[in-house]
Amino acid sequence: MQRREWLRAAAARLRESGVPSAEVDARALLLHALRLPATALLTAPDAPLSGPDEVRLDELLAQRAARVPLQHLLGEVEWGGVLLRCDARALVPRPETEWLLHLTLGALRSVTAPRVLDVGTGTGALALGVKAARPDAAVTATDLSAEALSLAGENAALNALDITLLQADLLTGVSGPFDLVVSNPPYLPEADRVTAPPELTHDPALALYGGPDGLSLARRLAAQAADALGPGSPLLLELDPRNAPGFAAELRAAGWAARTAADLAGRERFVLAERPGASAG
Repeated sequence: MQRREWLRAAAARLRESGVPSAEVDARALLLHALRLPATALLTAPDAPLSGPDEVRLDELLAQRAARVPLQHLLGEVEWGGVLLRCDARALVPRPETEWLLHLTLGALRSVTAPRVLDVGTGTGALALGVKAARPDAAVTATDLSAEALSLAGENAALNALDITLLQADLLTGVSGPFDLVVSNPPYLPEADRVTAPPELTHDPALALYGGPDGLSLARRLAAQAADALGPGSPLLLELDPRNAPGFAAELRAAGWAARTAADLAGRERFVLAERPGASAG
């Protein structure tokens, strides 16, 4: 079978299995399995596959058709300027969260040697993205899950980046003050378990669901962050777009200066706030 033929058949199978990005995923699997650069499919699309290559590709295809996340099959993904290992120990880093990293770096632009806290770090994506872009930053990352922290430590070593990893329930026991607190906390409402895509069953439930309305963790985090942030320092959160505007309003009612920001698809999913008592910036 030729590369082009396998791609066509693989994309058809993934579409039948309900995978929304069938062509993209089939291409990624082929490049990964054969260890090819992206240009290989342009320069030699009709190159034949060896028998062992077909076996390996069909094994990967069967797993993706069973809705194992593509990132787990690839093992590593490029995200926010760093390389991240991905497996079932932590939430797969989403592309939209790269915009939270962008907002975070923007908020730190005028701060020299900033002290940054990433709460619920998972793979370490946000913490490592900040450290890669701002080597002068002192970055601390927390997670309740020891397994997630293990993965974050592997990713820190993979990227040769020095961050502090702490096992903690949000900010409990974490000493401030910090110049910025950022988090992509569990934010899905519990009712979403019934309708969640099959891929989410491969993510830790601990990293996905945030109580009845999806805001239980965000509320606790904001209450703790008010004491951990220095004067005028921001809290940045990624939330479900269904909840971000309402939570920003909750924060304003509690004395925060809070607003929302949209992702690249125009969905208001980010909350940017300054702690109560600080002047708005």
